[in-house]
Amino acid sequence: MPKRLFSVDPEPPHDQPPAVGVLLIQLGTPDAPTPSALRRYLKQFLWDPRVIEVSRPLWWLILHLFVLPSRPKKSARLYENVWTSEGSPLLVIARRLTDAIRERLGSDGEAPLHVALGMTYGRPSIASALAELKARGCRRLLVFPLYSHYSSSSTGAAFDAVMRELTTWRWVPEVRTIHGFHDEPGLIRALAKAVREHWQEHGEGEKLVMSYHGTPKRYLLDGDPYYCHCQKTSRLLVEELGLPRERYEVTFQSRFGREEWLQPYTDPTLAALARDGVRSVDVICPGFRIDCLETLDEVDRESRHTFLAAGGETFRYVPCLNDRPEHVEVLVDLVRRNLANWV
Repeated sequence: MPKRLFSVDPEPPHDQPPAVGVLLIQLGTPDAPTPSALRRYLKQFLWDPRVIEVSRPLWWLILHLFVLPSRPKKSARLYENVWTSEGSPLLVIARRLTDAIRERLGSDGEAPLHVALGMTYGRPSIASALAELKARGCRRLLVFPLYSHYSSSSTGAAFDAVMRELTTWRWVPEVRTIHGFHDEPGLIRALAKAVREHWQEHGEGEKLVMSYHGTPKRYLLDGDPYYCHCQKTSRLLVEELGLPRERYEVTFQSRFGREEWLQPYTDPTLAALARDGVRSVDVICPGFRIDCLETLDEVDRESRHTFLAAGGETFRYVPCLNDRPEHVEVLVDLVRRNLANWV
């Protein structure tokens, strides 16, 4: 018997509305803070052509001869700094956020509604999340990458992973997608509330630094809207907070390799502020929905050290929205609007 190319689907129920699946997607995380787990994770992550847009043969050599032999050990030590008793912060909080969204949505209409979480890289995989929704009879699918700012390297990569998996399905579901929500009023209000509450508890710094994950500048020049989305979020947030221009900075972090990335870079900006006499800063990462290695270690530890070593006195990090109720409400509202007449 020839090998099947497509899945074997069960007989669907014909006497009820088709079930609706909501697939929430995050970037991913290693299974453990160990070199072997990081090697598996980085191999999958860094081989994605959406993430590293370099000639495949050339990048294969660089990845296997230079990156994978050394970087996993270093990255494992960094993950150890943020790892919790429950596991990776990104996965732990993403599961809590998923549970909260599932609870708020409820059945939400006559059609059964199911919510699943998948990671573009690592586990739980997008394939496993889709299999879960398929087993529940979902013939309609809302794909919701939890990235407020569209980028080919994050949102685009998530869509690629979903579509690759659906090519193996015999009965492909109806699909809708959410591409981003960088200027969603509810998101701006939630971010502003988080900043104000932080100020009320800890005091207000001289500068608010909004740090976003960086991408190569070349991606912007090739048409990626990410940089523009980040700038708009920043503008709307400072307008909501009533900050004048001299009170804030917009920066980009997480540079990798020698290529020019989006500027200004976060750490050099913080060092320059300290040298110019700024003694206190509040730093927020508006593009991250959930606290993870890039916020907890890179910003709250490394960037803190950079600012203080350059002469700054007070560095305060404003946590991501994570599973705060107002964040859940923003995401639930987006889901409901995009489900439209499906439920």
